[in-house]
Amino acid sequence: MTVADGAVAVGAPSNQTLAERLGLWLDWTDAITLSAALNGVPSAAGAVAESGTPASAEAIANECARTRAGLAKAIAAEGLFAVGKTGPLHSATDFPTCRRAYLAHQRAMTTRLGALRAQVRAALAKASPSLQRLAALDAAMDDALAAREGHLLAKVPGLLERHFVRLRQAQPEGSADGVAEFLEHMQAVLLAELALRLQPIEAMVDVLMSAKGDEAARRS
Repeated sequence: MTVADGAVAVGAPSNQTLAERLGLWLDWTDAITLSAALNGVPSAAGAVAESGTPASAEAIANECARTRAGLAKAIAAEGLFAVGKTGPLHSATDFPTCRRAYLAHQRAMTTRLGALRAQVRAALAKASPSLQRLAALDAAMDDALAAREGHLLAKVPGLLERHFVRLRQAQPEGSADGVAEFLEHMQAVLLAELALRLQPIEAMVDVLMSAKGDEAARRS
């Protein structure tokens, strides 16, 4: 990992700990909020996490699975990818078309996963004091890191554009092979981004389901 312009980027190995690298993303107000969440001090983040009527653990887990499947299905059904597989794929396919498609899927992920993450936090906050603390911590982390994460993910289309140009230049003029290869890569990147965005949500769902299992075991 290397640090450039205050951001953590994938690259050469780093001797910094995870906490040290994360510290580069946080300002002092974020640090105070995170410290309060870690110490179980009530905060605005915790209050948000507790709002609303939470669903059951099973309902939350099912909704998480449905959301993931729905977003993945939408990516698979993207018209650009379908044309690339069933053809004929026109060699004149340009990157602005690909960019619009990518941004549309990013917006869908932001909207649906943001709502899902709030649902999971609400369920955690009502489950037990320890899980309420986890919900508050996730809310604080989300608030602190969302802008930086969004900034980095917004760079993905630009990186894809450079990849698009390289692949097109490597093919004979008029060939659609480079476009077809690019679309396969673009689809894989979208699915990877979906998996990345789901990590904190699925981790909280796992904790929620584990807590429910432990509670059931104690009652039996």
